[in-house]
Amino acid sequence: MFTLFKLPYAYNALEPHIDARTLEIHHTKHTQTYVDKLNAALEKYPQFQRLSVKELITDLERIPSEIRTAVRNNGGGVANHELFFHMLSPNGGGSPVGKLAAAIDATFGGFEKFQQQFTAAATGHFASGWVWLSLDNAGKLLIETTPGHDSPLMFDRKPILVCDLWEHAYYLKHQWRRGDSVADWFRVLDWQHAERNFCNP
Repeated sequence: MFTLFKLPYAYNALEPHIDARTLEIHHTKHTQTYVDKLNAALEKYPQFQRLSVKELITDLERIPSEIRTAVRNNGGGVANHELFFHMLSPNGGGSPVGKLAAAIDATFGGFEKFQQQFTAAATGHFASGWVWLSLDNAGKLLIETTPGHDSPLMFDRKPILVCDLWEHAYYLKHQWRRGDSVADWFRVLDWQHAERNFCNP
C-alpha cells in the first residue's frame, strides 16, 4: 500500500516564496488524504497494490470501473503532488539548463516567452488543476493545463515540470492572486530536476 513520500527539504526551506504553513498543510493534510483514499480504493484489489502510482494512472482502462474514478482522482493527486514537491528547491530559480534550455528556446522563442505563455496558461485555467510543461510522442514540448488531478501521463505525454493551481497550494500567502503564486513558484523551481526529467526515458 502507498505511504506519504517525504520532502527533500524542511517546510520553511522555500520561504519567503512558499510559506512554511502552506507547505506543511499541503503535504501532511491534502497529499496525505489522497494517499489514504487511494489505499482505500485499492483495498479489495491486491493485484493493483503492487503497481506504482505512475503505472496506475498511465493505464486507467485496466482499473475496474467501480474504482476507476477514485484511482484517477487520488492516484493522480499522489503522482502530481510528488512531482510538484520534488520540482522545488531552496536553491531553485534562475533559468533552464542543458538540453531542456535549448528545447525551450527552439519551441517558445526563449525562456522569457516561455514564462509568459506558462503564466498565461496558469492564470487562464478555470478552477482547480495543474499547468504543465510536457513532451508529446513526437518529442515536442507543449504547455498544457489539466483539471482536477489529471496528468499528461493519462494522455500518453511525459510531464517535465508542473505547477499546482489548486487554491490550497497558494491561498494563505497569495489569496486570489494566482499569477503572483506562479511567479514565486518559478523562484524555487529546480531546473536541474526538470532537465533530468527531460533527458531521462
